[in-house]
Amino acid sequence: MTQPVSLPLWLVIFLVAFAALATLDYLIRPSFRWMLRRRVQRVLDELEGRLQIRGQPFKLTKRQVLIDRLIFDREVAAAAEQHAEEQQMRPEEILDRVQRYASEIVPAFNAYFYFRLGHGIARRLARSLYRVRLGISDEAGLSAIDQSSTVVFVINHRSNMDYVLVSYLVAEKAVLSYAVGEWARIWPLESLIRSMGAYFVRRRSRNDLYRKVLQRYVQMATAEGVTQAVFPEGGLSRDGSLREPKLGLLDYMLREFDPEGERDLAFVPVALNYDRVLEDRTLLLDIDPEADRKKGLAVASTTLRFITRQLQLMMLAKWHRFGYACVNFGTPVFAKAYLAERNLDLRTLDKEERFARVGELAQHLMGEISQIVPVTPVALVATVLLRDHERRLSDLELKAEVQLLVDRLEASGHHVYVPRHDREYAIDVGLRMLVLRRVVERDDDGLLKVEPGELPLLRYYANSIAHLVAA
Repeated sequence: MTQPVSLPLWLVIFLVAFAALATLDYLIRPSFRWMLRRRVQRVLDELEGRLQIRGQPFKLTKRQVLIDRLIFDREVAAAAEQHAEEQQMRPEEILDRVQRYASEIVPAFNAYFYFRLGHGIARRLARSLYRVRLGISDEAGLSAIDQSSTVVFVINHRSNMDYVLVSYLVAEKAVLSYAVGEWARIWPLESLIRSMGAYFVRRRSRNDLYRKVLQRYVQMATAEGVTQAVFPEGGLSRDGSLREPKLGLLDYMLREFDPEGERDLAFVPVALNYDRVLEDRTLLLDIDPEADRKKGLAVASTTLRFITRQLQLMMLAKWHRFGYACVNFGTPVFAKAYLAERNLDLRTLDKEERFARVGELAQHLMGEISQIVPVTPVALVATVLLRDHERRLSDLELKAEVQLLVDRLEASGHHVYVPRHDREYAIDVGLRMLVLRRVVERDDDGLLKVEPGELPLLRYYANSIAHLVAA
């Protein structure tokens, strides 16, 4: 005769929950994966004929496969063996470290997230904060890039919004892969950025093994034709001027480049400028000697004041977008042609000579970027006000001097972004932004005067085009 078995209520709940999870895992997860794969394939089919620079199979390879390729790469294995000997590490310890580095670097690109989620977020964010404008673009040069070439967008770095802005404007041309600093390694931002095809970089790492793993990933991606975006300055401009280029990623891409090979490297100069950089006051703290001791507190305080002020303006219905954000695309520089003109093969050079030659190319690319930096309304007005900051100007005097400056720049072949093709409106827009920020005020006679404490901020925006004005 069977006897009834009694179970505690908590155990019954646990078993039911466990059975439900097992059912979900067995039935629903495969269906969800099938549905997601179908959506991804639909996106890829839709984009196949639309992208000017096609996607690459390497980006669609399963992430674990790429990690394994990196871990068992011959050069990485040799570097790991040497590192283990130097640090007296066991084989399993060094393998675990290499795997950790590879997992940290390799992205998890998802076409559906990139084009449906990421592009939508980038578009809405960029357009909600700025009036986004594409200034000039060498469409003939971009069209001349062979489909087998690896395209590298080389960009000046003014704001963390650069990632968003360029991704939004390039979405119709290519799928970008960025090198992103450690600032973005926070949950859930890290997963989203990784799914967008970005790879994380420890910019200040001096660990030879880590740098070898990073080098081999960049070389694999470049060899497979992955379209990339790099900021040769290595970090945000602190004073508004263009910085000297760093050579790390460019050297990784070029040290094994075959000038006679099938795949070319096409470097596309991209220059951007803003009427207002979100981090401007925080960046200026880095060049303020008095802010060194309490920099962390000053950054937090500045950021909090900025957010509070924007919220106040929104509540009072007085909030305005941060002016214009303009992007220019220059003429591609092809590695094969560049090296052929100089009779160079970087693979045959020693480290010192190779770095010198890569440095020359980096300077050339920065020179191309500098010539196409957009001249925005705030930069124009800031340049004139900075030059005459000790005297007070009437609106008429300001507009006359800005008009002369625009004539000079355009005569030199530089692109001046004039909204609505109305110079007077452009000057009003630039001046209004500076007045709203209390950088410029009016005295009792209605004359414009620069606040002495805001000279560094005024100089920051004038510096963005100072090289064009000086030329």
